[in-house]
Order: sequence, then C-alpha cells, then structure tokens
Amino acid sequence: MNFLLKAARVIDQKSPFHHKTVDILIENGIITDINTSIKAKNGCEEVQLENLHISQGWFDSSVSFGEPGYEERETIIHGLDVAAKSGFTSIALNPNTFPVTDTSASIGFLKGKSQNNAVSLYPIGALTMKSEGIDMAELYDMQQAGAIAFGDYKRSIQNPNLLKIALLYTQNFDGLVMSFPQENQIAGKGMVNEEEQSTLLGLKGIPALAEELQIARDLFLLEYTGGKLHIPTISTTKSVALIKEAKSKGLQVSCSVSVHHLLLTDTALVSFDSSYKVLPPLRTNSDIEALQQGIKEGTIDMVTTDHQPMDIEHKNVEFDNAKYGTIGLESAFGVLNKILGPEKTISMLTNGASVFGIENNAIDIGIQADLSLFNPEGNSVFTKEHILSSSKNSAFIGKPLKGNVYGIVANKKIVLK
Repeated sequence: MNFLLKAARVIDQKSPFHHKTVDILIENGIITDINTSIKAKNGCEEVQLENLHISQGWFDSSVSFGEPGYEERETIIHGLDVAAKSGFTSIALNPNTFPVTDTSASIGFLKGKSQNNAVSLYPIGALTMKSEGIDMAELYDMQQAGAIAFGDYKRSIQNPNLLKIALLYTQNFDGLVMSFPQENQIAGKGMVNEEEQSTLLGLKGIPALAEELQIARDLFLLEYTGGKLHIPTISTTKSVALIKEAKSKGLQVSCSVSVHHLLLTDTALVSFDSSYKVLPPLRTNSDIEALQQGIKEGTIDMVTTDHQPMDIEHKNVEFDNAKYGTIGLESAFGVLNKILGPEKTISMLTNGASVFGIENNAIDIGIQADLSLFNPEGNSVFTKEHILSSSKNSAFIGKPLKGNVYGIVANKKIVLK
C-alpha cells in the first residue's frame, strides 16, 4: 500500500529536511518524494494528523515478551503491535523465554514468528546455555541465524574467565557481548536500593557498589581482551563515571539506561507497590541527576524501556515474593519527552540501532520508510487505560506525560493507534 504523510515536521539531524514541514510520499515502502505539497495519487492512503512530527524509527534495546513459554505475560504478535503503537519500529528481544533463547533454532523461531510485521524483531541470544552462567552458548551459530548480541538477561556473569573468553571469541565475527551489572555476592538477598529508604521500610538492600564493582571488573577485562561490550540499564552515579573513563581510553563500550531510572527514585517504594520492584533497583535523586547528565554529555548511548511484562500472579503478591520488572513501551515517549524534550528524546531512542549493527538511514528521498509518528505537544497523565500490553505491571501509572505517539510506518506497513 502507498501512503502520503501530510504536513509532517521532520525531526532528524542527519536529514536535509530537518525541522522542515513537508509532505512525504511513500510507495511500496520507499520514500519517493518529499515536498512542501504533494497531491495524493489514486490508491494512495492520505495520512493527516494533528501537529504530525516524524523521525527515524525508534529502536528499543531491551524488550521482553514471554513467548515461548510465558505466553500469559505477552505473545510476540501482540507485543509487536504494542511496540508499533508506542512508536517503535524495531526492538531487541531478550532471551528470557522458556526454553531460553540459546540455540540457532530458537533464534529462527523468533525470527519466523515475527515475519511480515511492521516492527522488526532482533533476537538477543543467551551468552551461556540456559543462561546458567556455566557453559558458553552457540554464539556464532546464533549470530548466523540472526542474533544481534549475546547476554543473559538480568543475570550477571559471575565467572570473569567466561566473560574474557566471550569477548575474545566474538571478535572473530564482530559480535557484541552484554554483561548485566551486578555483583551477586555483594547484592546478596537484597531487592531494593541500600539507602535510607530500605532501612525505613525494612527491606533488604542492594548497594550501588554491587553494580559499580561489576562494571569496573568488566571494563578491566574489556581493556585486556578488546572486543565490544554493552552494559545494559546502569543506575548509579559511579557507573556513569566508570564508563566515561573507559570511553576516554578508546574502549568499545556502550551502555543504556532505562526510562524508569530517569524518573523514579526509591521513595516510590513507600507504597510497597510491586510495580516499582525492578532490577537494578530504583536509586536516588543524585543518581537520576548523574544519569541525565550522562545522557547530555554522551556517556550514555541510549535509553531503553526495559519492557518486562509480568502476569498478575507474580506481581500482585507480597513485595518480597514479587518478580522484578515493569512494562514501559506505552509510556516511554511521553515520559522521556517530559524529561529531555523532543530532540534529545528522539536521539536517545534512535542512537542504539547503530550500536547493535542495525541500519537507520536519514530521512530522504530513495530510502526505505522506517518512521515513527508523534506529536511532541500536549500534557496528560498515564493511566491504566493507556496500557496496551497484556500484562499491566506499569510503574508509570499516575505519572505526567508530554506529547502523544501516533504509530509507525515501517516494512511497507502503517500502524496507527
């Protein structure tokens, strides 16, 4: 199908049409014309939306669904529809399925299940078999099947020699290794940030040191081996400083921060609402300030929703027994736009693609249309009615949003809310 986007303001610093309001003609998935005014051809669907803005398609580097194994949390097809209506044209899918995504066959299943969808699904393969941290998985075979990176979701690599070998081995095929930043012996049985709030609430704490010690170790290993390392969802002031120093040395290290760590502090835990039980745990105001500064200065490469649907049986229980995780796709743009403004928000939602080896072309005539559609203006409050996911475990209910997502144009399809 062909589409004509009317009066769309382009937000793309790499595009010659940046900050221009134009009509965009898309035929058979390709942008064939960009001009101040284009007349719709026969059989062309005209799309006219209030204060329409477009950017390169957004990429989320950490998304969990459930299928296979936990379909009650979220299926692949429904999850991709949620991603599309949240403005994302591509997502990296975590390997925390059952069975764990640790073979080329499991990568092939995910790729096959997501075929012909508007949203492109890029699987992350487990770094170790069953994500148990003992034996390295079939990394090269998974890469050949379509895996874009390798990591054990929310499970740190406790054996430093295993990470060393992985960093060395993946250099043979330019692979990207992911290492979750938590030293488990330091974290112990903690579940929230070890600070004043954990003491007041009587909850066992995870000190910032648990994250920082693991990152320091991993960066030492990276300096020794070379290779490419991605550290997902950092959350502390010192973590930003450590990665900034590593980058100044020329190490190939990237990192992400989740949306909730840019907005919420551990003071939210006073309600004992398990929606706020996330890993890494919510930290302090000073950590939020450091993370936001890390975004502004370029130390933090991307923002992720770290979208983790969890069924009610695992969330509507005592805080100690609840599973970690919050959904975040639906609220991501509105929260980030409120915090960072539209230009920086778009940058942080598109930068990650290149880190993971995914092409993201500037908006211009002749390229394949891979676009996110949104309105950066207007204030609202996120409510349960905004939730599109099958699971409803959102930490953002009641939080202020700015702007609205319309949908996407990608893979020769258009998806609108």
